[in-house]
Amino acid sequence: METLEQQLYKSVENNTPDYIKNNKYIDIDNKNEFVFRLTKEHLKPYDKSANPLGLNLENWLKNYEKEAAVSTAGIRGPQNILYPYDVRFPINITGIMLATYAKALVAKEKYKGKKLIKLAGREVRYNSDKFLDLIARVQAAQGIETIVPYNRQTIPIWLASFLTFKLDLLGGEYITSSHGISVKNATKDLNSQGSQYLPEESMEFVNKIKEIFEEVNQKGYYDIKIAKSDDEKINDCFMKTINNGIDLYMEYLQNGVANKENIKLIGNLKNKIIIENVGGSAYNTLSKILSNFKLEDKFDWMNIKEDPFFHGIGKYDTDPKGNKCFYDYSVDATVTAKDKNGKEYFPVINTLNYGEKLKRYKTGTVVFITDPDHDRLTVCQIEDKSSIDFLKQTGISYTKLDENRVLCVYTANQSFLLIMDFWAKQLKSSGMWQNHPRFIIKTTASAKSWDEWAEYNNVKAVNVPVGFKEIANVMKKVEWQIINNPEKDVVVTDVLGNDINLGKNPRMLFGGEESGGMIIGSEELIKSKAGRIAIAMREKSASEAIIIASALAAKLEIENKPLSKALDEIFKDNKIIAKYDMREDIAYYNESEPDIEKLTQAKKDGEAKRTKNDLFYLTMALAYFDKKISLEQVKSILKSTFKTLNFDNLIDIKFVGDGTYLKFSDKFIEIRPSGTDAKTKAYGAGKDKADISEFAKILGNYSGDLNDEYLEIISKDYYNNAKDKSMKEYLKFTNKDFDTRIFEIPDYNKTLGI
Repeated sequence: METLEQQLYKSVENNTPDYIKNNKYIDIDNKNEFVFRLTKEHLKPYDKSANPLGLNLENWLKNYEKEAAVSTAGIRGPQNILYPYDVRFPINITGIMLATYAKALVAKEKYKGKKLIKLAGREVRYNSDKFLDLIARVQAAQGIETIVPYNRQTIPIWLASFLTFKLDLLGGEYITSSHGISVKNATKDLNSQGSQYLPEESMEFVNKIKEIFEEVNQKGYYDIKIAKSDDEKINDCFMKTINNGIDLYMEYLQNGVANKENIKLIGNLKNKIIIENVGGSAYNTLSKILSNFKLEDKFDWMNIKEDPFFHGIGKYDTDPKGNKCFYDYSVDATVTAKDKNGKEYFPVINTLNYGEKLKRYKTGTVVFITDPDHDRLTVCQIEDKSSIDFLKQTGISYTKLDENRVLCVYTANQSFLLIMDFWAKQLKSSGMWQNHPRFIIKTTASAKSWDEWAEYNNVKAVNVPVGFKEIANVMKKVEWQIINNPEKDVVVTDVLGNDINLGKNPRMLFGGEESGGMIIGSEELIKSKAGRIAIAMREKSASEAIIIASALAAKLEIENKPLSKALDEIFKDNKIIAKYDMREDIAYYNESEPDIEKLTQAKKDGEAKRTKNDLFYLTMALAYFDKKISLEQVKSILKSTFKTLNFDNLIDIKFVGDGTYLKFSDKFIEIRPSGTDAKTKAYGAGKDKADISEFAKILGNYSGDLNDEYLEIISKDYYNNAKDKSMKEYLKFTNKDFDTRIFEIPDYNKTLGI
């Protein structure tokens, strides 16, 4: 019987035309030095007779630029997994080469005559090894030394980010598409801080590609040199000397979540914790960290082998409507769907076969699910079916394991609340809590319970747009003020428009987002080899999350208390009202469609639907901000559009950098267009689960049609210009109190010995 992966390969093969199969525009398998000549023909569309060399690169760049301007986590897209030089797909060998080359030119212009060193890493996705090789070779040809993992092994994104900062590198290139579907890939560009590029940083190299294309049109060609695969500027020996970065990272962990108390707690565990290693790339690093802490016997691993198909996790042979086709729900374990009877289920978890795999594990066993680049975490726990009523009351989702047990699936909103509360209590019990004022950084789409918990515990909460780079941006603003004025209070403005006084020399207790990424701040300022400082690392880390969550699980094991009971106690002890949260994901097309023409058109149509939905809310938020309409008029428009919903207690409507935030007296609803795909995401949190679910579903799935009242109150010109205005407002937020530290290339002979 044909496997799902074989079905995928077959469909890709059948939908790839011969002219693509027979023309390796860039022969990445050639390990020798060579030159790729970019010509006018390459910029134009393919035509069998008129332009057989056509790559349609001008159209590729147009779409690439659009992604770069809004991307929240790297410039992502589907690829041809069998023929990676297929330029019809957004991610392809030629595009990777051009982007890498342009970034190299920008870097050389900024740091003329300096020794430049970058890092390149990858996870397990299709063609990632080829992309890594090409990136290193393009950079080597431009005189940029590239540090790669020893033997080109996989490493997590957070380790690439950590090493970029710790080693004071110019930046990094990491190949991943996070928890996206198997056929997707991307490059996450890391700047010298180890944080993802902001849109304006991405646009620098996009503009450089435009200049190259202009030269091609004027001169007729442009030569790009590719160094040999074993060029002396591709350095994997250095990573061997630092154990692929693990030694440095362990030092960092020991100054934070892997303190003596937590290592002791984990070491005393009686029940093993399971780590579900989706894709396989977490094992290579985390298993060694746990072994070095002498904790390897406290964990059981699932799916150790690295696999670009992700072991079939999230994969089906029918789409949500029951149509026969290859369909990928991604590897996000919290994604829900509905069967033909309207019953909600977890499509990703259903493919993990836990009914069989967890048979031998006791009730109370904790399961950690991490994604292919090992930066996100989903927390689960086995409970007895007798707890179902309590789980429903507490807002915890679950799925049946067998006749007597269920698997509780915690949202990151729930599990991270447990973690931040646990960490705060540890700091208090150790006497360290009073050493610094405390704050958290969270995305607006994350739980309202986090804000309530923070307020109750005298912890300041800073809200930012979705994306970990936004969290990192605030970190850097805080550090900049600590460096410049150590005796003054640190004040930052959040995306809701609040000026927040964090106090003198504050410390970040927690930074995270509802999609499963988190980081814990360091008590002592983190220092790079050249002396730069940071309050926390720039990328979310599932290893860090797993260590602190394991310590929490160990403590609760001693107390014979499930996570569900502990969460309920936090709600009660901290007077939290908004204990329920949910997210509605609206996908407008099948991302796994193998026919690129159908895929491109479906995505285009989906983007139009996504944008129309977004503009409906965004325009109202901006018009209210500009005092062109009143809150009563906003309510009136919403009431006339959504007659089954009650907007009487709407308090505010705001643009929050990448979405529209509707604040009610008892909840919030945020409608946000995906920054990476033709999707809409509707988030909600409040005191009534059914209420927020209904609001999120209806508002998230709305077509965006404007009724007569809308058009009478808001002009069409204002509506048409709303997107441009929103970008200006977003840049005002990101640039306010911006960290203006200029990265200086250190003497690497002194700092690194290279």
